[in-house]
Amino acid sequence: MLELRNITKTFGSVIANNDVSIIVHTGTIHAIVGENGAGKSTVMRIAYGFYNADSGQILIDGKPVQIRNPHDAIALGVGMVHQHFMLVDTMTVAENIILGAETGSAASLDIDKANRRIKELSDELNLNIDPKAFIEDLSVGQQQRVELLKALYRNADLLILDEPTAVLTPQEVNDFFAILRRMKEQGKTIIIITHKLEEVLAISDEVTVMRDGRSVGNVRTADTNAKDLARMIVGRDVLLRVEKTDAEPGGLVLEVRDLVVQGRHGVAVDKVSFTVAAGEIVGIAGIEGNGQTELIEALAGLLKPRSGQIEFEGRDVTDLGARRLKELGVAHIPEDRHKRGLLLNFDLAENSILGVHYRPPIAAASGFISSAAVQKRVGEIISDFDVRPPVAELPAKALSGGNQQKLIIGREFELDPKLLLVSQPTRGVDIGAIEFIHKAIIDLRDKGRAILLVSAELEEVTALADRLLIIRDGKIVGEVDPKTTSVEEIGLMMTGG
Repeated sequence: MLELRNITKTFGSVIANNDVSIIVHTGTIHAIVGENGAGKSTVMRIAYGFYNADSGQILIDGKPVQIRNPHDAIALGVGMVHQHFMLVDTMTVAENIILGAETGSAASLDIDKANRRIKELSDELNLNIDPKAFIEDLSVGQQQRVELLKALYRNADLLILDEPTAVLTPQEVNDFFAILRRMKEQGKTIIIITHKLEEVLAISDEVTVMRDGRSVGNVRTADTNAKDLARMIVGRDVLLRVEKTDAEPGGLVLEVRDLVVQGRHGVAVDKVSFTVAAGEIVGIAGIEGNGQTELIEALAGLLKPRSGQIEFEGRDVTDLGARRLKELGVAHIPEDRHKRGLLLNFDLAENSILGVHYRPPIAAASGFISSAAVQKRVGEIISDFDVRPPVAELPAKALSGGNQQKLIIGREFELDPKLLLVSQPTRGVDIGAIEFIHKAIIDLRDKGRAILLVSAELEEVTALADRLLIIRDGKIVGEVDPKTTSVEEIGLMMTGG
């Protein structure tokens, strides 16, 4: 279906793809795996016309083709769903799907015809998407399905999916994979870029492994396993489990009492109470959209609670804003790195000082920012957290999602916080970096810091947390010991089963 021959692509002095060749067979699900910055997304964006290769050749159905832009790709039956959805929140599903491929004439848009076609496609694959629904009212999993429908509406036979499960719950992942299998049965060809090896083994027929901009291996999924794939990806053996000693909690750092936080559609956090002590990791497990986002943002000073109390080291900080809380020793790794974590057009150096740009040593005695202090700080973050490419002058938007995450984590860890609020720490991060981030979180705990962790990855939150709170409909509905409680039991508490 698709063959990429000797693809090379550079961005300035950075070699993103170096003589990459990949063959994808018709009617298969083909996984592409590798570390952050290995060149996976870049080479697939070349196949979609988002970038143009410096050299190399693209073949579709065995014939050489010119793909200069996404319009060329779409005309050849190639569709792509990007890691960060490209949807307009205030428009309907149908309006988003036909954008750029409108039905009817320039004078009269035939939205009814589009609605009927989208409904047919949705029913065909059992997607359960209402063409008239507004994007802002859909869950993340439903928005993912809209992106699929957008590609199918344009008659895509080859679908490229970039980190498609990064923002889905375990149940949504299962549903999504069922959809992919139905599409494969209909003759579609699917390429999935992912970091999750268990998903690779569950869904794909073949796997291409990339490292340092090169294709370093291609294997049939049935002939490999997670350990071997991890070794191919990183170039060394990788610990596929979290190793930590038992926590030794100290004094209370955070105490939350009867907290109520207003969300967009009503009360998001409903009379929540809990504590976090020094030297422990308290995890929060729940299906996304059950108040986790609003809870963390209220604790970080980004949302003002409607009622209740937040105490930090015995002091009432309920009404303090984000800057003051950061000054007191509260660090925040947000779930949405683009919306809350980075200024994408700023370079790595500028992003590395966000939140501390007005304080010594970044702010010199003269009142101006010290260039030497900025370079020292960004250099340490890039080195300590293996941010790639290690170029401080690059804009943050030039990094892969996983390297953007490492930049944010490095910046917050450099604060040496007393309390770390962390949401989805390894979303879109490769297996080697996951191992590194998990170890960094545990090391911070072992230094006596308090950590509140939210993760949609049940295996992650149960492996890292010393105590686990279950949230549903904005309420804490239980507390369990993650060492003695099964993932199935936790899942039932999350869904009210």
